[in-house]
Amino acid sequence: MSSSISKNFGASDQFSHTIKDPLNARSLPVQPASHMTIDPAVEFFYKSHTLTVLTAMLSVLVYVAISPEHDDTTTNIRFGAGATIFFFLLFAMLQFRDGPFIRPHPAIWRIVMGFGVLYQLFLVFLVFQNKRDARYIFACIDSKLGFPLPERSYAENCDLTWENMKNQMDIFVIYHMIGWYAKAVVLRDYWFCWILSIMFEVMEYSLQHQLPNFAECWWDHWILDVLICNWGGLYLGMKTCEYFEMKGYSWRGVKEIPSLKGKVKRTVQQFTPQSWTKFEWGATQSFKNFMAVLGLLFLFLQAELNSFYLKYLLWIPPEHPLNAIRAALLFFCSMPGVREAYQYLTDKNCKRFGPQAWLAIANIMTESVIIFKFSRGEFPDPAPTHVIVFWSLLMTALVGYAIVQFASPNRQKKSN
Repeated sequence: MSSSISKNFGASDQFSHTIKDPLNARSLPVQPASHMTIDPAVEFFYKSHTLTVLTAMLSVLVYVAISPEHDDTTTNIRFGAGATIFFFLLFAMLQFRDGPFIRPHPAIWRIVMGFGVLYQLFLVFLVFQNKRDARYIFACIDSKLGFPLPERSYAENCDLTWENMKNQMDIFVIYHMIGWYAKAVVLRDYWFCWILSIMFEVMEYSLQHQLPNFAECWWDHWILDVLICNWGGLYLGMKTCEYFEMKGYSWRGVKEIPSLKGKVKRTVQQFTPQSWTKFEWGATQSFKNFMAVLGLLFLFLQAELNSFYLKYLLWIPPEHPLNAIRAALLFFCSMPGVREAYQYLTDKNCKRFGPQAWLAIANIMTESVIIFKFSRGEFPDPAPTHVIVFWSLLMTALVGYAIVQFASPNRQKKSN
């Protein structure tokens, strides 16, 4: 089946024409690659080199085939798995469709999508394992894994003293702040981020009966987490968004810039966005926007909770690099994913849900499926009555607000 889909598309104001989806689906706006302004100094990296890369890859495989064999089975499996992953990422870099980001190079974001696909395949594989075998798989990846984690509670001494607060300060405070900086850059909305910040603390209160490390002192929740770590990360993240939103964008070629300082500055700018779109989610404007914001809020909360439950169920210590790798992967996948979701929500000419957004949702929800499966018999304690009452009231309030805001006769008259 032939395909006429161009590989590059961006913000709606940059679309130059519309072409048809090869599956006879709805029209998809795109920006042809030929319309991109390419610096002649790096023009080589924007030309197709598929046959050259294919020849080089096959040459490497031939070299491996004629080289002496290794007798160590573990070494062979690790090299084979690494080479398989590398080949898939190479194919993704050459053949995957481009997303909304083209800096520092579209191929970088194709590789990001390739990592997302690999992660999704691994998650699907885990769904078909039992909990014991899943833990064994991680123990094969790293011999330090595969052992039960010690339980830890952060609510043992809740007196509001400097000594107690200082004892809670560790490297994870920095990780916490970096995480909320990343969320601000992805979501680009103060109110959305604040709601997400508060709701995660509420989720920790609600799930203390399952995960002991969710039990924290009140000042740990609202002072250290919300007012210091969350707010600090959100503030810096939104300042970054404001900078990219207001800065002027000039993409002259390196050879066109006379000074060395200017050339260096232009090279650094290659790793910044080509343009910047401010997100205005408009949750109160329409029922569609309201549901989209709730859905996005649910996905971000679910991704946060997944990290804690996966660590607990698969026996992965908080300081293990796998946790940082997962967080980085979800961050880089969510950047174009949220951008595609926002365009699908706000741009009437965009009739197709983007692949990065689709993949990000698949990653998060497949993690949730794994947690649901492996949680059997792990959490026998029922939810406390006050937690059930709180969430019942919150759900009722959200439904009531939606009815009053979007289904009332007065609202319908105004919309007409």
